[in-house]
Amino acid sequence: MSRGRSPEPLDFFIWTVEDVGLWLEEINLGGYRQVFEENSVNGEYLESLSMFTTEQILRFIRRCHMKWGDFITLCKELRRIKVACLKGEQEVRRPWWAPSCLSVVFVRAAKRNRQSRVVSLKLEP
Repeated sequence: MSRGRSPEPLDFFIWTVEDVGLWLEEINLGGYRQVFEENSVNGEYLESLSMFTTEQILRFIRRCHMKWGDFITLCKELRRIKVACLKGEQEVRRPWWAPSCLSVVFVRAAKRNRQSRVVSLKLEP
């Protein structure tokens, strides 16, 4: 994502650890930014939370020293982003790592493949 700006919600699967930290600040969970960075929590890890077993969730909460209410807030905010992705409400931009010459190509492909990019999210209860 572009440095200094909030990460793009549509692309949360490719968020870096820094992007996750910026997002935590946005959702008023900035107190966990350092511990998330220490544990290398990135967008791919956040996406996988929905597939965690109860034991893995408890281990994550203990490792990050999270309060239950804050964990629930984190999950609700992730859910909000995923629902917005499914509804197509998020702006599509090229990832920060893609060359600028591919902007138009990436945006067109992402718009065509929007549903395939979030197909795993439909399986959530």
